[in-house]
Amino acid sequence: MTSLWFYRLSNDERAIRLQNKNIGEFVTELVKQAAGSIDAEFRDSVLRIRIAGDWGWREDLPSADPILAALAAETAPSRVEFDAAALHHWSSLLMVELIKLVNAAQARGVALDLAGLPDGVHGLLRLAQAVPERSDALRQGERLSLREWIWRQCDQGGQHLLEIVRFIGELALSLLAVKRGEASFRWSDFWLYAQECGPAALPIISLLSLLVGLILAFVGALELSLFGAEIYIANLVSLGMTREMGGLMTAIIMSGRTGAAFAAQLGTMQVNNEIDALKTMNLPPLAFLVLPRMLALIVTMPLLCLYSDLMGVVGGGLVSISLFDVSLQEYLDRASKAVHLADLGVGLVKCTVFGILIALAGCLRGMQCRGSAAAVGAAATSAVVTCLVFIVLSDSVMTIICNRLHI
Repeated sequence: MTSLWFYRLSNDERAIRLQNKNIGEFVTELVKQAAGSIDAEFRDSVLRIRIAGDWGWREDLPSADPILAALAAETAPSRVEFDAAALHHWSSLLMVELIKLVNAAQARGVALDLAGLPDGVHGLLRLAQAVPERSDALRQGERLSLREWIWRQCDQGGQHLLEIVRFIGELALSLLAVKRGEASFRWSDFWLYAQECGPAALPIISLLSLLVGLILAFVGALELSLFGAEIYIANLVSLGMTREMGGLMTAIIMSGRTGAAFAAQLGTMQVNNEIDALKTMNLPPLAFLVLPRMLALIVTMPLLCLYSDLMGVVGGGLVSISLFDVSLQEYLDRASKAVHLADLGVGLVKCTVFGILIALAGCLRGMQCRGSAAAVGAAATSAVVTCLVFIVLSDSVMTIICNRLHI
């Protein structure tokens, strides 16, 4: 054990040493003597651990591994005591060694006497032991064969599908409870969410839909100009926007804007235990929080789709009228003849389905959120990804159905 007597030298003794050594040697010896130390004395089945010196941020601090080996021996002590009377400064480096010793003693069932440690060390030890370590906290990579990986992915997919079905069932029961007057539904929240989902989204939808119309017009003009048929740009843009691109662009915008917002809002409420508080007050969370959001998005999506169609047609008209020899009257005439009521209905139905799926994915991920602020971010990201997957899959299915039915 490193002695601390050098710290306790009187001024006269230090002066004598300074006469025999230069300043550099004196400081080097002082730093070396002041380094932290830890040793143990085993007597009468009691292991007394002495900690002394400076345990600050140094590179020459000793390790408690020899004492850990003594605790793991067959003749383990029945009691462990600590003596930190000669301890000066300490940092978390000392706490690392102490936690190792405390865990080793507890694993062997050895009694601990921590009275000799500073009060600050006591508090940190209690804090370190307040929450037990999770068994899966240190997960390691697992090597799986292709068959096992496929089976695991299928199992996880089945679990996700089951959660979606369960959530839809709970929503249906909540809707019935609201209809019977057994659950609370606040219309003020509905109109607030309708404002956020509808008019507040018009600027971004205007910009992107206008640009999509411009792009469709330019792409169509590249081929149609080869045949001198620039007049049919109106047919291409109006039909493409009303049947497909208007509803699809609206859904993509709302999935990133509103779906992620729903997930973040509900996820934050889960993390802050606000949803548990609603359950305590006998307010069903799905009826009180989820239904107003879902209904507001479902109602506003067809209206946004119509507005997106209009802005796309306007964008195509800007290209046709300004860059090609097409008059405004000719453009409007061709657009009105190209689009039928069935085409408009297909786009509105698709966009309504997209709205249901966006609201479902956003609220589902938000209600599934658990943990901390990082979980809220993960829920928002997962909501956007889930929305996009749902949109692409449902759009593909509805397009195939319309093709089979010749709609």
